[in-house]
Amino acid sequence: MKGSGRMTGVSRIRVPLLSLVMATLLAACGSDAQSPASQVMVPHVVVLDATPETVTVINELPGRTAAYRIAEVRPQVNGLVKKRLFEEGSEVEEGQQLYQIDDAIYQAAYKKAAANLRTAQLQARRYAELAKVDAVSRQAHDDAQAAYQQAQAEADLARINLEYSKVLSPISGRIGRSAVSEGALVTNGQPHAMATVQQLDPIYVDMTQSSVELMALRKALEEGQIRKADEKGAQVRLRLEDGSIYEHAGILKFSEVEVSPGTGSVTLRAEFPNPDRKLLPGMFVHALVDSGERAGVYLIPNQALILGNTHSTVYVVDEENRVEARSVLNERMVNNKWMVTEGLQPGDRVIIEGRQRVRAGTEVEVVDAGTSQASEAEQG
Repeated sequence: MKGSGRMTGVSRIRVPLLSLVMATLLAACGSDAQSPASQVMVPHVVVLDATPETVTVINELPGRTAAYRIAEVRPQVNGLVKKRLFEEGSEVEEGQQLYQIDDAIYQAAYKKAAANLRTAQLQARRYAELAKVDAVSRQAHDDAQAAYQQAQAEADLARINLEYSKVLSPISGRIGRSAVSEGALVTNGQPHAMATVQQLDPIYVDMTQSSVELMALRKALEEGQIRKADEKGAQVRLRLEDGSIYEHAGILKFSEVEVSPGTGSVTLRAEFPNPDRKLLPGMFVHALVDSGERAGVYLIPNQALILGNTHSTVYVVDEENRVEARSVLNERMVNNKWMVTEGLQPGDRVIIEGRQRVRAGTEVEVVDAGTSQASEAEQG
């Protein structure tokens, strides 16, 4: 009976302990079962407060430089080249002698023509005096006058040929390499030029643009949206191949426009001063046309937009921190950001980071850029 009493006491002690352990386990299991439902991750996003701005719009057009004037130097008489009188690649002036063609034949021809002219002149004067007193016939007088005029024309031709033996530069500019050397035979009307002279100051820049863009550009110019350097046309700047900006501004010329029937493209021509000859024909450049100012636009980073054909989409966070999809019109890039002209209102909170983790209707938490990057690093 005593042994039985001890067993009963032990059982009374174990039952409460077992109940306590079971209750603890059940509570723990219940807590684990509720944790996934209770811990909902809210996406973190970074927003940009949409603020209307006034920006300067620049149209950037690719183009190539072209000489203002080009003159091919060709001989106008036949003969051997005796001298080349210029340095290749140098600047020459209009009327400067470039070559000397052997002129011995032309000098002799001119002297002969001059002598014949003198004889014909004296005879014409003599017959004119005799005709006054009817000492010669009228026919003889007329023949003497005609012979004098013919001799005068032959003398002029001989003088011109003698002058043409000196090959002169037709324009001022930079002369290229010589295609002939001393001793070469040249002929009047030959197809190949002896040298080429190009006027480089001023210099042209030819740009290609679609006809639709040209119409918009012309309309903007007429409405005063594009700034004019003067009454001649709109101001243009140049970005060179190394990325630097050319120091001299140019003038956009609409008079040089031609539309290509095949591509529908248009060639615009701008004129630039080139006093230091930094621009050479054939250089690839970008023309920057100042198209004036646009007010009330928004500059939005590229990563904030889902680009479309005509309109794009951005995500905006409303007052309840929920995401709203907004259709916007992004016309062009300005300073590496999209210029949005429709679809946003002042104060709209546009998501610029974390857009990939949300969709329309999602509740989000707005954080600053530093907090967002730290959170992404911890999750990674």
